[in-house]
Amino acid sequence: MSEKLERKYGLFTAICMVVGIVIGSGVFFKAQTILQKTGGDMPMGILAWIIGGVIMLVNLLTFSFMGQKYERVNGLVDYAEATVGPRYGYYMGWFTANIYFPGMTSVLAWVSAMYTMIFLTSAFPGLELAGAVDSGPHTIALTLFYLCMAYGMNTLSPKLAGKFQTSTTVIKMIPLALMAVIGLIVGIVSGTLQENFVSPAVTATQIAGNPLFASVCATAFAYEGWIIATSINAEIKDSKKNLPKALIIGGIIIAAIYIFYYIGVAGGATNQELIDQGATVAFTNIFGNVVGNILNLFVVISCLGTTNGLMLGCTRCMYALAARKEGPAPEVYGHLDPKTNMPANSGIYALMVTAAWFLYYYLTNIAKVWTGPFVFDSSELPIITIYLMYLPILIQWMRKEKDQPVLRRFVLPILALCGSVFMVVACIIGHGIGCLWYLIVFAVIMLIGALVDRKNRKS
Repeated sequence: MSEKLERKYGLFTAICMVVGIVIGSGVFFKAQTILQKTGGDMPMGILAWIIGGVIMLVNLLTFSFMGQKYERVNGLVDYAEATVGPRYGYYMGWFTANIYFPGMTSVLAWVSAMYTMIFLTSAFPGLELAGAVDSGPHTIALTLFYLCMAYGMNTLSPKLAGKFQTSTTVIKMIPLALMAVIGLIVGIVSGTLQENFVSPAVTATQIAGNPLFASVCATAFAYEGWIIATSINAEIKDSKKNLPKALIIGGIIIAAIYIFYYIGVAGGATNQELIDQGATVAFTNIFGNVVGNILNLFVVISCLGTTNGLMLGCTRCMYALAARKEGPAPEVYGHLDPKTNMPANSGIYALMVTAAWFLYYYLTNIAKVWTGPFVFDSSELPIITIYLMYLPILIQWMRKEKDQPVLRRFVLPILALCGSVFMVVACIIGHGIGCLWYLIVFAVIMLIGALVDRKNRKS
């Protein structure tokens, strides 16, 4: 295929994309979830953040070395194809296009809308909204608007999307840095931090399942997203040097910010308040209603930046398959708009699939209209699946790349393997029967991909 994406992103933008895609709603959204799963056990929560961060970093380092060697149109698909083979590369691309990216993007758009409603109701106490902030019609309508907005920026003006990503990355650092520093100081002076560390909100006997495994599984959502940056490796200037740098620098920044932010939040509210109301209560407790609401607005901007970054990866998925003449209608999804140099048709497909996943998430996880079988958390389980799909890539990297030094060929990939297996085990323990329902849906979607692939090979 002669149509190619232009190289338009530099190192700073690439770092901002790594940090901006990962840091967003997860650190605000899942911090409360981790407290709930641990019953307010702060040391266990911090341990979960550390374990999740280490797993992310070793995988990130390993894949950054792959980024130096393999380069085509979509990093993860490239790595799967080069190490395991073309068919595995196709299935990886099909999975990311139809489950992984759209599933996460839909949830992130909803979280962005929810935090927008939290900001509005807090800033304007007299504002009356129908329904709850998480499931009311205003939130749902705003979710759909945010999805369309992210799609529009990434398909109609990719340079604007890049600038938006850079700007939101800088802005989102403000509430995180302030809470990490001031929350720590206030917590020490007031004694709240010490109290939270020694007094869980509930006793261990009241917590269902394994709290550490469930918490590490929750951190997967907050830490996930770094691999999305590899989807634009064909658009990064001097990507063989800049993509690994962006991944490594960005990963270190992410892990440090998450851990210190989590500790800072513990200084701004009691464990029970954080479990019941989330991190926003810590902002208003420490900074007051006015400044606290301004910082909550920054949280909204942070979430929007993450949604934009996820949509950035989402819109390129079908193009990555079409560039290999794979998937349905490669001549359609491989087309680049002559004015924007973007795969517009691939973006339309991404928007439709993302909307379908949001409908599922709304019915099962938000409104809980459907409570029967096939109910699972589509924000976490696809992430765990991708850790499972990393395993053949890591094993084949160790088997094939005989010219790599020991650290790159064996040490880091083995650590990444162990971390990925840990994530899978944590998922099974943490989600239980939900894993079975998800795997059935996963199998059906992948079977459809196999039928499409078979049809292409016959034609």
